[in-house]
Amino acid sequence: MGKNYKEDCIFCKIIKGEIPSKTVYEDDDFKAILDISPAAIGHVIILPKNHAADIYEISDEDAGKILVVAKKIATAIKSYLGCDGVNILQNNGEAAGQTVFHLHVHVIPRYNDDDVNIGWNHKQDVDFDKVCEDLQQALQS
Repeated sequence: MGKNYKEDCIFCKIIKGEIPSKTVYEDDDFKAILDISPAAIGHVIILPKNHAADIYEISDEDAGKILVVAKKIATAIKSYLGCDGVNILQNNGEAAGQTVFHLHVHVIPRYNDDDVNIGWNHKQDVDFDKVCEDLQQALQS
């Protein structure tokens, strides 16, 4: 079955081999490459071969498979680099930090003494009961 590519997408061009990359893993559905602007040595990006701009567009099948690929790559990174941990990161939308609108998952090796900063300020005034109820209703519709 053919893959769905978007003509002007840089990640689709990488997947098709039109733009060179350092491929660390590839199967029928995904290509994983070294990030050219890595947060840490060994930072990998997993690209679904079927173009989907974000989490809202990816098929349920590919969404399930991508975590299996992320686990495989994280395990290899930990074994090879001996890192202390790994971040699995996926951004959706400009407000969330997405800069390339082809869904992708970052696998970032982490060390206890590294300078990688992935964090947020904790919200103090949250009505957890209301948020929980609203999300439960949204998930039922």
